[in-house]
Amino acid sequence: MTFEERYEWLKANHEALITKKNEPIEGNGVYERYTNPILTGAHAPLFWRYDLNKETNPYLMERFEVHAAFNSGAIKWNGKYVLVVRVEGADRKSFFAVAESPNGVDNFRFWDRPITMPEYGEPATNVYDMRLTAHEDGWIYGIFCVERKDPAAAPGDLSSAVAAAGVARTKDLVNWERLPDMESSSQQRNVVLHPEFVDGKYALYTRPQDGFIDAGNGGGIGWALVDSMEKVVITEEKIINHRFYHTIKECKNGEGPHPIKTDRGWLHLAHGVRGCASGLRYVLYMYMTSLEDPSKVIAEPAGYFMVPEGWEYIGDVMNVLFTNGWIADEDGKVFIYYASSDTRMHVATSTVDRLVDYCMHTEPDAFTTGETVKRLNRLIDKNLK
Repeated sequence: MTFEERYEWLKANHEALITKKNEPIEGNGVYERYTNPILTGAHAPLFWRYDLNKETNPYLMERFEVHAAFNSGAIKWNGKYVLVVRVEGADRKSFFAVAESPNGVDNFRFWDRPITMPEYGEPATNVYDMRLTAHEDGWIYGIFCVERKDPAAAPGDLSSAVAAAGVARTKDLVNWERLPDMESSSQQRNVVLHPEFVDGKYALYTRPQDGFIDAGNGGGIGWALVDSMEKVVITEEKIINHRFYHTIKECKNGEGPHPIKTDRGWLHLAHGVRGCASGLRYVLYMYMTSLEDPSKVIAEPAGYFMVPEGWEYIGDVMNVLFTNGWIADEDGKVFIYYASSDTRMHVATSTVDRLVDYCMHTEPDAFTTGETVKRLNRLIDKNLK
């Protein structure tokens, strides 16, 4: 194959991948998954991955491999469904890039350039998992994990890390103003900004933990109020959604995207982590909080909302579903953007009404086998009357 022939082949395959129609799969009544991933490393533009100059790259080989596209924040922007994607290269470094779709389920295309995120303080080794919030103050905020090598690591330990919550804001998703990293007495790598002021303050969903991976004595979804996003200092936080023994969130849990406001309360989507024989298992779950007090949980269905299915189980980090983005349209349709196994992005769709019904009318976990059997028998009795 000549250079020109190979280039035409690459372009044709890339365009076919992007424009492939994504069909819904009938599901459990709560949501519908879709047949294809919406973003993978292969969706990255050819001019990111290849030197397209025949003189300097006569074999038309990849010069910059894009390994994965996952864990994306989401926002409706200028009528488009827009994701701020965690893109990972072959060198394990993640960066942010914007991809948009006209319909939210397929035809996602990356913008020409990745986000150039300004540094704050010591340059980060890695940044990832941005949560986007269009706040009522007029800014779009992005809060993301900033990872640096642990300065207290023992000699030869090249794995230990420390995490902080990076904060940035923008008006156009192109030009970002970097603000100071969040200050907290614990490591914070999972922080989400509530979209409205609460008692005149900015409200944050936090996840305090003792270590970079392990929650230790910490964990749980926290709630904190701060005066300003220009220098976020957590002086007081309370846990509003706890971890529990022998549940889908026994190891740790964290808020996903910012909650969706409904007439019945705030809808929350989160992830829970438990240990199993193959390692840590990440699943998604839901809960609701009060309109009057967004820190007060009013409903939480038992168990998981979504788990890895089929080939979603396979990837760089197996047995993981993770979300940090969803979009609620004005007509009530909800686009749930989730990643599987730290490798690729997917979408599922539902409606605000269905998600509220799921949260309000699915019984909570009572934490014992006996209570689970009672819960099942109540449903059986209702159906067999």
